[in-house]
Amino acid sequence: MRPLILASSSPYRRELLQRLRLPFECASPDIDESPLPDESAEQLVRRLAEAKARTLAARFPQHLIIGSDQAAVQGQAILGKPHTLERAVEQLKASSGNSVSFLTGLALLDSASGRCQVDCIPFRVHFRELDEARIRRYLEAERPFDCAGSFKAEGLGVSLFRATEGEDGTSLVGLPLIRLVDMLLAEGVQVP
Repeated sequence: MRPLILASSSPYRRELLQRLRLPFECASPDIDESPLPDESAEQLVRRLAEAKARTLAARFPQHLIIGSDQAAVQGQAILGKPHTLERAVEQLKASSGNSVSFLTGLALLDSASGRCQVDCIPFRVHFRELDEARIRRYLEAERPFDCAGSFKAEGLGVSLFRATEGEDGTSLVGLPLIRLVDMLLAEGVQVP
């Protein structure tokens, strides 16, 4: 098997990829993640997932490189990582009683051939009605300031949901393993 690289510094993505029990290394791509003018959320995550993988191709010329990027979308607004408590409070207040779509871009680049598979995997979260006290208790307990949409589905964030819908729950955490296995199989990687 060709060496596998996860183009990410995310501990969440690293933990997910470990589930497949394949040897891999992590390398952090340095790219500008700003949306382009008039770029849809789906176009954004596809572009960034591929860009993360391609950025590392020269450094890892005989590898399979996994790139992933996620955006949370409410209505027409893209919700980024809040970074601060107050911004997280605002995001969760806006999500209260509403639905948020999580779009995860996934790319698998064969750096030797230049072949790149790219996809976007959707997942929808329906939030409970959340009052400010509950939001603040959650944020103090979990501190999800590095997570799009201000919650960690793999932790206490699930208590904020009324329902979820999607084909791959791992896409909500940021690395859709079901689709990734399809891509790896197409490159001749057997899992398990």
